[in-house]
Amino acid sequence: MIQEIGISAKKAARELSRLGTTEKNLILHTLGENLVKRKNEIIAANEADLAKGKENGLSEALMDRLLLNEGRILSMKDGLSIVEKLEDPVGEISEMKTLANGLKVGKKSVPLGVVGIIYESRPNVTIDTAALCLKSSNALILRGGKEAITSNKILVAIIQDTLKELGHDPHMVQLIEDLSYEVAGEFMRMNEYLDVLIPRGSAKLIQRVVKEATVPVIETGVGNCHVYVDETADFDMAIEIIINAKTQRTGVCNAMESLLVQDSVADKFLPLLHERIRPYGVKVMADERARKIIPEFKEANEEDYATEYLDLAMSLKTVKDLDEAMDHIEKYGTGHSEAIITKDYDRAMRFLDEVDAAAVYVNASTRFTDGSEMGMGAEMGISTQKLHARGPVGLKELTTTKYIIFGNGQIRK
Repeated sequence: MIQEIGISAKKAARELSRLGTTEKNLILHTLGENLVKRKNEIIAANEADLAKGKENGLSEALMDRLLLNEGRILSMKDGLSIVEKLEDPVGEISEMKTLANGLKVGKKSVPLGVVGIIYESRPNVTIDTAALCLKSSNALILRGGKEAITSNKILVAIIQDTLKELGHDPHMVQLIEDLSYEVAGEFMRMNEYLDVLIPRGSAKLIQRVVKEATVPVIETGVGNCHVYVDETADFDMAIEIIINAKTQRTGVCNAMESLLVQDSVADKFLPLLHERIRPYGVKVMADERARKIIPEFKEANEEDYATEYLDLAMSLKTVKDLDEAMDHIEKYGTGHSEAIITKDYDRAMRFLDEVDAAAVYVNASTRFTDGSEMGMGAEMGISTQKLHARGPVGLKELTTTKYIIFGNGQIRK
Protein backbone atom coordinates (compact mmCIF):
# COMPACT_ATOMS: atom_id res chain seq x y z
CA MET A 1 0.00 0.00 0.00
CA ILE A 2 2.75 2.44 0.95
CA GLN A 3 4.64 1.71 -2.26
CA GLU A 4 1.51 2.28 -4.35
CA ILE A 5 0.96 5.64 -2.64
CA GLY A 6 4.57 6.57 -3.32
CA ILE A 7 4.38 5.61 -6.99
CA SER A 8 1.15 7.57 -7.43
CA ALA A 9 2.60 10.62 -5.67
CA LYS A 10 5.72 10.59 -7.84
CA LYS A 11 3.60 10.48 -10.99
CA ALA A 12 1.27 13.23 -9.72
CA ALA A 13 4.26 15.43 -8.86
CA ARG A 14 5.28 15.50 -12.52
CA GLU A 15 1.82 16.70 -13.54
CA LEU A 16 1.88 19.32 -10.78
CA SER A 17 5.23 20.63 -12.02
CA ARG A 18 3.58 21.40 -15.37
CA LEU A 19 0.71 23.43 -13.91
CA GLY A 20 0.85 27.20 -14.15
CA THR A 21 -0.03 29.66 -11.44
CA THR A 22 -3.54 30.26 -12.79
CA GLU A 23 -4.36 26.55 -12.75
CA LYS A 24 -3.02 26.09 -9.21
CA ASN A 25 -4.91 29.13 -7.95
CA LEU A 26 -8.12 27.76 -9.44
CA ILE A 27 -7.60 24.52 -7.48
CA LEU A 28 -7.23 26.48 -4.22
CA HIS A 29 -10.23 28.70 -4.95
CA THR A 30 -12.46 25.75 -5.85
CA LEU A 31 -11.29 23.80 -2.82
CA GLY A 32 -12.30 26.69 -0.55
CA GLU A 33 -15.76 26.79 -2.10
CA ASN A 34 -16.14 23.02 -1.76
CA LEU A 35 -15.15 23.06 1.91
CA VAL A 36 -17.99 25.46 2.64
CA LYS A 37 -20.46 23.52 0.47
CA ARG A 38 -19.66 20.32 2.35
CA LYS A 39 -19.28 21.83 5.81
CA ASN A 40 -22.01 19.61 7.27
CA GLU A 41 -20.10 16.48 6.21
CA ILE A 42 -16.93 17.88 7.76
CA ILE A 43 -18.63 18.79 11.05
CA ALA A 44 -20.34 15.38 11.27
CA ALA A 45 -17.03 13.57 10.72
CA ASN A 46 -15.33 15.81 13.25
CA GLU A 47 -18.03 15.17 15.84
CA ALA A 48 -17.27 11.46 15.59
CA ASP A 49 -13.60 12.20 16.32
CA LEU A 50 -14.52 14.49 19.21
CA ALA A 51 -16.74 11.81 20.73
CA LYS A 52 -13.89 9.28 20.60
CA GLY A 53 -11.51 11.85 22.01
CA LYS A 54 -13.81 12.46 24.95
CA GLU A 55 -14.10 8.69 25.55
CA ASN A 56 -10.31 8.41 25.50
CA GLY A 57 -9.86 11.27 27.95
CA LEU A 58 -8.14 13.79 25.68
CA SER A 59 -7.22 17.00 27.49
CA GLU A 60 -9.17 20.19 26.91
CA ALA A 61 -6.24 21.61 24.92
CA LEU A 62 -6.09 18.57 22.62
CA MET A 63 -9.86 18.62 22.16
CA ASP A 64 -9.54 22.25 21.12
CA ARG A 65 -6.87 21.29 18.58
CA LEU A 66 -9.19 18.62 17.20
CA LEU A 67 -12.30 20.78 16.87
CA LEU A 68 -13.66 21.80 13.48
CA ASN A 69 -16.71 24.05 13.51
CA GLU A 70 -18.20 26.41 10.96
CA GLY A 71 -15.89 29.23 12.04
CA ARG A 72 -12.78 27.11 11.61
CA ILE A 73 -13.97 25.83 8.23
CA LEU A 74 -14.38 29.43 7.10
CA SER A 75 -10.89 30.15 8.46
CA MET A 76 -9.52 27.29 6.36
CA LYS A 77 -11.22 28.82 3.32
CA ASP A 78 -9.69 32.20 4.18
CA GLY A 79 -6.27 30.56 4.47
CA LEU A 80 -6.69 29.05 1.01
CA SER A 81 -7.58 32.50 -0.34
CA ILE A 82 -4.44 34.00 1.18
CA VAL A 83 -2.22 31.28 -0.31
CA GLU A 84 -3.99 31.77 -3.64
CA LYS A 85 -2.98 35.45 -3.64
CA LEU A 86 0.65 34.80 -2.68
CA GLU A 87 3.36 34.94 -5.32
CA ASP A 88 4.08 31.56 -6.92
CA PRO A 89 7.58 30.56 -5.76
CA VAL A 90 8.14 28.12 -8.63
CA GLY A 91 10.01 29.11 -11.80
CA GLU A 92 11.84 32.19 -10.55
CA ILE A 93 15.22 32.54 -12.27
CA SER A 94 18.03 34.30 -10.40
CA GLU A 95 21.78 34.88 -10.57
CA MET A 96 21.91 34.50 -14.36
CA LYS A 97 25.42 35.31 -15.57
CA THR A 98 27.48 34.79 -18.72
CA LEU A 99 30.81 33.00 -18.30
CA ALA A 100 33.96 33.70 -20.29
CA ASN A 101 33.22 30.67 -22.50
CA GLY A 102 29.81 32.04 -23.41
CA LEU A 103 27.74 29.72 -21.21
CA LYS A 104 24.79 31.41 -19.51
CA VAL A 105 24.40 29.98 -15.98
CA GLY A 106 21.54 30.70 -13.58
CA LYS A 107 19.38 29.26 -10.81
CA LYS A 108 15.71 28.34 -11.13
CA SER A 109 13.38 27.67 -8.19
CA VAL A 110 11.69 24.27 -8.44
CA PRO A 111 9.44 22.18 -6.16
CA LEU A 112 10.96 19.69 -3.75
CA GLY A 113 8.86 16.95 -5.40
CA VAL A 114 6.96 14.72 -2.98
CA VAL A 115 6.46 16.04 0.54
CA GLY A 116 5.35 13.86 3.44
CA ILE A 117 3.96 15.05 6.76
CA ILE A 118 3.30 13.09 9.96
CA TYR A 119 1.09 15.04 12.36
CA GLU A 120 -1.28 14.69 15.27
CA SER A 121 -4.70 15.95 16.36
CA ARG A 122 -5.17 19.06 14.23
CA PRO A 123 -7.23 18.34 11.09
CA ASN A 124 -6.86 21.91 9.84
CA VAL A 125 -3.23 20.95 9.11
CA THR A 126 -4.62 18.73 6.33
CA ILE A 127 -5.93 21.76 4.43
CA ASP A 128 -3.04 24.09 5.32
CA THR A 129 -0.39 21.68 4.07
CA ALA A 130 -2.36 20.74 0.97
CA ALA A 131 -2.69 24.43 0.04
CA LEU A 132 1.02 25.08 0.41
CA CYS A 133 2.07 21.94 -1.44
CA LEU A 134 -0.32 22.46 -4.34
CA LYS A 135 0.72 26.12 -4.75
CA SER A 136 4.42 25.16 -4.63
CA SER A 137 3.82 22.25 -7.08
CA ASN A 138 4.64 19.48 -4.59
CA ALA A 139 2.69 16.25 -4.28
CA LEU A 140 1.68 15.58 -0.67
CA ILE A 141 1.38 12.40 1.38
CA LEU A 142 -0.38 12.86 4.73
CA ARG A 143 -0.21 10.61 7.75
CA GLY A 144 -2.41 12.07 10.49
CA GLY A 145 -3.11 10.77 13.97
CA LYS A 146 -5.82 8.42 15.12
CA GLU A 147 -7.56 11.26 16.98
CA ALA A 148 -8.53 12.99 13.72
CA ILE A 149 -8.76 10.11 11.25
CA THR A 150 -12.46 10.57 10.39
CA SER A 151 -12.01 14.33 9.90
CA ASN A 152 -8.88 13.80 7.79
CA LYS A 153 -10.63 11.28 5.56
CA ILE A 154 -13.44 13.66 4.61
CA LEU A 155 -11.05 16.58 4.11
CA VAL A 156 -8.79 14.57 1.79
CA ALA A 157 -11.87 13.24 -0.03
CA ILE A 158 -12.94 16.85 -0.69
CA ILE A 159 -9.43 17.75 -1.89
CA GLN A 160 -9.32 14.77 -4.24
CA ASP A 161 -12.86 15.42 -5.51
CA THR A 162 -11.83 19.01 -6.25
CA LEU A 163 -8.78 17.84 -8.20
CA LYS A 164 -10.91 15.40 -10.23
CA GLU A 165 -13.54 18.09 -10.82
CA LEU A 166 -10.85 20.25 -12.45
CA GLY A 167 -9.37 17.40 -14.48
CA HIS A 168 -6.25 16.78 -12.39
CA ASP A 169 -4.70 13.68 -10.85
CA PRO A 170 -6.32 13.20 -7.40
CA HIS A 171 -3.12 11.56 -6.16
CA MET A 172 -1.52 14.99 -5.85
CA VAL A 173 -2.76 14.75 -2.24
CA GLN A 174 -3.06 11.37 -0.51
CA LEU A 175 -3.80 10.15 3.02
CA ILE A 176 -2.26 7.08 4.64
CA GLU A 177 -5.24 5.59 6.45
CA ASP A 178 -3.34 2.72 8.09
CA LEU A 179 -2.34 4.21 11.44
CA SER A 180 -0.16 1.34 12.63
CA TYR A 181 3.29 1.92 14.09
CA GLU A 182 4.81 -0.32 11.44
CA VAL A 183 3.34 1.58 8.49
CA ALA A 184 4.54 4.87 9.98
CA GLY A 185 8.03 3.35 10.05
CA GLU A 186 7.77 2.34 6.39
CA PHE A 187 6.67 5.87 5.53
CA MET A 188 9.81 7.28 7.15
CA ARG A 189 11.96 5.09 4.89
CA MET A 190 10.35 5.84 1.51
CA ASN A 191 13.57 7.19 0.01
CA GLU A 192 12.62 6.09 -3.49
CA TYR A 193 9.49 8.25 -3.50
CA LEU A 194 9.65 10.82 -0.70
CA ASP A 195 11.85 13.92 -1.05
CA VAL A 196 11.30 15.36 2.42
CA LEU A 197 9.39 14.43 5.59
CA ILE A 198 8.01 16.92 8.11
CA PRO A 199 6.89 15.75 11.59
CA ARG A 200 4.44 18.01 13.41
CA GLY A 201 3.19 17.13 16.85
CA SER A 202 4.47 15.95 20.22
CA ALA A 203 8.12 15.77 21.22
CA LYS A 204 7.83 11.96 21.16
CA LEU A 205 6.60 11.95 17.56
CA ILE A 206 9.19 14.43 16.35
CA GLN A 207 12.08 12.58 18.00
CA ARG A 208 10.94 9.27 16.57
CA VAL A 209 10.93 10.72 13.06
CA VAL A 210 14.32 12.40 13.52
CA LYS A 211 15.89 9.18 14.81
CA GLU A 212 14.24 6.64 12.49
CA ALA A 213 13.71 8.41 9.17
CA THR A 214 16.10 7.70 6.32
CA VAL A 215 14.56 10.41 4.12
CA PRO A 216 15.53 14.07 4.68
CA VAL A 217 13.60 15.61 7.58
CA ILE A 218 12.61 19.20 8.35
CA GLU A 219 12.40 19.11 12.13
CA THR A 220 9.57 21.15 13.58
CA GLY A 221 9.85 22.09 17.19
CA VAL A 222 8.45 21.52 20.59
CA GLY A 223 7.73 24.96 22.00
CA ASN A 224 9.06 25.67 25.47
CA CYS A 225 8.69 29.41 24.80
CA HIS A 226 9.86 32.04 27.28
CA VAL A 227 8.87 35.62 28.06
CA TYR A 228 11.48 37.63 29.99
CA VAL A 229 10.30 40.72 31.90
CA ASP A 230 13.22 43.15 32.18
CA GLU A 231 13.39 45.69 34.99
CA THR A 232 12.63 48.51 32.54
CA ALA A 233 9.48 46.82 31.18
CA ASP A 234 6.11 48.52 31.02
CA PHE A 235 4.23 46.37 33.55
CA ASP A 236 0.80 46.72 31.91
CA MET A 237 2.25 45.76 28.53
CA ALA A 238 4.12 42.83 30.04
CA ILE A 239 1.00 41.47 31.77
CA GLU A 240 -1.12 41.77 28.63
CA ILE A 241 1.54 39.94 26.61
CA ILE A 242 1.91 37.19 29.22
CA ILE A 243 -1.85 36.62 29.45
CA ASN A 244 -2.13 36.47 25.67
CA ALA A 245 0.90 34.22 25.21
CA LYS A 246 -0.24 31.81 27.92
CA THR A 247 -4.04 31.76 27.76
CA GLN A 248 -5.23 32.80 24.28
CA ARG A 249 -4.74 29.21 23.10
CA THR A 250 -2.89 26.81 25.36
CA GLY A 251 -2.48 23.71 23.19
CA VAL A 252 -0.17 25.25 20.59
CA CYS A 253 3.59 25.27 20.20
CA ASN A 254 3.92 29.08 20.28
CA ALA A 255 2.20 29.52 23.64
CA MET A 256 4.36 30.81 26.49
CA GLU A 257 5.35 28.01 28.87
CA SER A 258 8.03 29.75 30.97
CA LEU A 259 8.15 33.22 32.49
CA LEU A 260 11.35 34.92 33.63
CA VAL A 261 11.22 38.06 35.79
CA GLN A 262 14.16 40.26 36.74
CA ASP A 263 14.64 40.01 40.48
CA SER A 264 14.85 43.77 41.04
CA VAL A 265 11.19 44.26 40.02
CA ALA A 266 9.74 40.95 41.24
CA ASP A 267 8.26 42.45 44.45
CA LYS A 268 6.26 45.01 42.46
CA PHE A 269 5.51 43.02 39.31
CA LEU A 270 4.46 39.60 40.60
CA PRO A 271 1.51 40.79 42.77
CA LEU A 272 0.15 42.73 39.77
CA LEU A 273 0.60 39.70 37.51
CA HIS A 274 -1.00 37.36 40.05
CA GLU A 275 -4.06 39.58 40.40
CA ARG A 276 -4.57 39.79 36.62
CA ILE A 277 -3.84 36.18 35.69
CA ARG A 278 -5.65 34.47 38.58
CA PRO A 279 -9.10 34.55 36.90
CA TYR A 280 -7.70 32.47 34.01
CA GLY A 281 -6.90 29.56 36.31
CA VAL A 282 -3.22 29.31 35.37
CA LYS A 283 -1.19 27.03 37.64
CA VAL A 284 2.20 28.65 38.31
CA MET A 285 5.24 26.52 39.19
CA ALA A 286 7.70 29.00 40.71
CA ASP A 287 11.09 29.27 42.36
CA GLU A 288 11.55 30.06 46.07
CA ARG A 289 11.97 33.82 45.58
CA ALA A 290 8.67 34.11 43.68
CA ARG A 291 6.84 31.88 46.20
CA LYS A 292 7.87 34.19 49.04
CA ILE A 293 6.08 37.00 47.22
CA ILE A 294 3.07 34.91 46.13
CA PRO A 295 2.65 31.91 48.47
CA GLU A 296 -0.12 30.48 46.24
CA PHE A 297 2.46 29.59 43.58
CA LYS A 298 3.54 25.93 43.56
CA GLU A 299 7.14 24.78 43.92
CA ALA A 300 9.01 24.40 40.62
CA ASN A 301 11.63 21.76 39.88
CA GLU A 302 14.03 21.17 36.99
CA GLU A 303 11.42 19.26 35.03
CA ASP A 304 8.99 22.18 35.23
CA TYR A 305 11.49 24.53 33.61
CA ALA A 306 11.86 22.10 30.69
CA THR A 307 8.15 21.29 30.25
CA GLU A 308 5.92 22.21 27.33
CA TYR A 309 2.67 22.19 29.30
CA LEU A 310 0.16 22.79 26.47
CA ASP A 311 -2.25 23.63 29.27
CA LEU A 312 -3.12 26.37 31.76
CA ALA A 313 0.19 25.96 33.57
CA MET A 314 3.60 27.58 33.39
CA SER A 315 6.95 27.79 35.13
CA LEU A 316 8.27 31.02 36.66
CA LYS A 317 11.81 31.93 37.65
CA THR A 318 13.30 35.14 38.96
CA VAL A 319 16.69 36.01 37.45
CA LYS A 320 19.40 38.48 38.37
CA ASP A 321 19.77 40.10 34.96
CA LEU A 322 19.59 39.67 31.18
CA ASP A 323 22.58 37.34 31.12
CA GLU A 324 21.00 34.93 33.60
CA ALA A 325 17.75 35.07 31.62
CA MET A 326 19.55 34.18 28.39
CA ASP A 327 21.49 31.41 30.17
CA HIS A 328 18.18 29.95 31.39
CA ILE A 329 16.69 30.11 27.89
CA GLU A 330 19.79 28.48 26.42
CA LYS A 331 19.51 25.62 28.94
CA TYR A 332 15.76 24.96 28.79
CA GLY A 333 14.57 26.52 25.52
CA THR A 334 13.70 24.49 22.45
CA GLY A 335 14.72 27.02 19.81
CA HIS A 336 11.14 27.96 18.97
CA SER A 337 10.03 31.44 20.13
CA GLU A 338 11.44 33.72 22.84
CA ALA A 339 10.41 37.24 23.94
CA ILE A 340 11.79 40.11 26.00
CA ILE A 341 9.65 42.90 27.45
CA THR A 342 11.85 45.96 27.88
CA LYS A 343 12.23 49.70 27.24
CA ASP A 344 16.03 49.38 27.02
CA TYR A 345 17.21 49.41 23.39
CA ASP A 346 20.63 47.87 24.07
CA ARG A 347 19.14 44.96 26.05
CA ALA A 348 16.56 44.39 23.34
CA MET A 349 19.30 44.23 20.69
CA ARG A 350 21.40 41.86 22.81
CA PHE A 351 18.39 39.59 23.25
CA LEU A 352 17.74 39.57 19.49
CA ASP A 353 21.41 38.87 18.71
CA GLU A 354 22.23 36.30 21.38
CA VAL A 355 19.07 34.24 21.89
CA ASP A 356 19.16 31.21 19.57
CA ALA A 357 15.59 30.60 18.40
CA ALA A 358 13.57 30.52 15.20
CA ALA A 359 11.63 33.62 16.27
CA VAL A 360 12.80 36.25 18.76
CA TYR A 361 10.48 39.05 19.91
CA VAL A 362 10.79 42.43 21.55
CA ASN A 363 7.62 43.61 23.32
CA ALA A 364 5.24 41.20 21.59
CA SER A 365 3.52 37.87 22.24
CA THR A 366 5.11 34.62 21.11
CA ARG A 367 1.71 33.67 19.67
CA PHE A 368 2.64 35.41 16.40
CA THR A 369 5.01 32.61 15.36
CA ASP A 370 2.52 31.29 12.85
CA GLY A 371 2.45 31.16 9.06
CA SER A 372 -0.91 32.88 8.74
CA GLU A 373 0.04 35.63 11.21
CA MET A 374 3.26 36.25 9.27
CA GLY A 375 1.49 36.61 5.94
CA MET A 376 2.13 33.11 4.58
CA GLY A 377 -1.50 32.01 4.65
CA ALA A 378 -0.53 28.72 6.28
CA GLU A 379 2.52 26.73 7.28
CA MET A 380 3.81 23.17 7.20
CA GLY A 381 5.08 23.68 10.73
CA ILE A 382 7.61 25.78 12.66
CA SER A 383 11.11 24.58 11.84
CA THR A 384 13.56 24.83 14.74
CA GLN A 385 16.51 23.51 12.74
CA LYS A 386 18.95 25.73 10.85
CA LEU A 387 19.51 24.08 7.48
CA HIS A 388 17.19 24.85 4.54
CA ALA A 389 14.28 26.22 6.57
CA ARG A 390 13.87 27.93 9.94
CA GLY A 391 10.69 29.33 11.44
CA PRO A 392 7.34 28.97 9.64
CA VAL A 393 7.72 26.64 6.65
CA GLY A 394 5.79 28.31 3.85
CA LEU A 395 5.79 28.34 0.06
CA LYS A 396 9.38 29.41 -0.51
CA GLU A 397 10.68 26.83 1.96
CA LEU A 398 8.95 24.10 -0.08
CA THR A 399 11.14 24.84 -3.08
CA THR A 400 14.76 24.22 -3.93
CA THR A 401 16.89 25.37 -6.85
CA LYS A 402 18.42 23.79 -9.89
CA TYR A 403 21.15 25.24 -12.07
CA ILE A 404 20.09 25.98 -15.63
CA ILE A 405 22.76 26.39 -18.30
CA PHE A 406 22.35 27.72 -21.85
CA GLY A 407 25.06 27.07 -24.42
CA ASN A 408 25.71 27.17 -28.13
CA GLY A 409 27.93 24.15 -28.61
CA GLN A 410 30.54 24.62 -25.84
CA ILE A 411 32.61 21.58 -24.86
CA ARG A 412 35.00 21.30 -21.94
CA LYS A 413 38.70 21.10 -22.80
